[in-house]
Amino acid sequence: MASLVGTYDIALVTLDTLRYDVAAEEAAAGRTPHVARVLPDGRWEARHTPASFTYAAHHAFFAGFLPTPVTPGRHERLFAARFPGSETTADGTWVFDAPDVVTGLGRAGYHTLCLGGVGFFNRRSPLGSVLPGLFAEDHWRPEFGVTEPDSLRHQLDQLAVSSAAVPAARPLFTFLNISALHQPNRHYLPGAAEDGRDSHAAALRYVDTVLPRLFALLTSRGRPCFVVLCADHGTAYGEDGHQGHRVGHDVVWTVPYAEFTLVPGEW
Repeated sequence: MASLVGTYDIALVTLDTLRYDVAAEEAAAGRTPHVARVLPDGRWEARHTPASFTYAAHHAFFAGFLPTPVTPGRHERLFAARFPGSETTADGTWVFDAPDVVTGLGRAGYHTLCLGGVGFFNRRSPLGSVLPGLFAEDHWRPEFGVTEPDSLRHQLDQLAVSSAAVPAARPLFTFLNISALHQPNRHYLPGAAEDGRDSHAAALRYVDTVLPRLFALLTSRGRPCFVVLCADHGTAYGEDGHQGHRVGHDVVWTVPYAEFTLVPGEW
């Protein structure tokens, strides 16, 4: 990533609460064709998240600790805050002298944009203001949140406006927290009375239908865009008696991950 900073636009897109097993099954069955198009061999990579809920996971992500490959060993990080003794900073790592990558990219000339989704990005409380407060520009409205069935479309309406306002000469860092997977998601499955694994999968299928517009917008400024697309954590639907997340269960800790470059004009 070190060679890309300054010339490429960069996007971190978190599919809030998306389970790895559900994402992998939907891709293998051909039910998420748009995301499969950008995945190596059409498959998600399984990784371990650094935290079991949104607030903690995103703090780690912004500090450079993205989900870690499940295979043993030291794994080179894409970006990292300068930290004495770091064992996962290598030649390809972009190292920044700041506590978080948002500040680091801002100092490197990027306009930093946050499009919030779940409540930790809504600025309705001091706690909900911490993460969006890192950015030069942030947006959240109720229609971006977990109760709106077409939340991603509304978020992309804002992305279209915000990205068009950034001068062409200035690179853009976009952070998008997609809320659709998070409970409640029963509204994506007609007739469902409660949330479950099936409605979680249906929410992912909804997101997939909107991804072509997201990818087109991320390259609409004429620059290639390096994208990290991943979940921040998973969630339980009754496994071993667990419901939800912020628990140490494998369906929470194992998340889907991908990184890829989008080229202008291909979407």
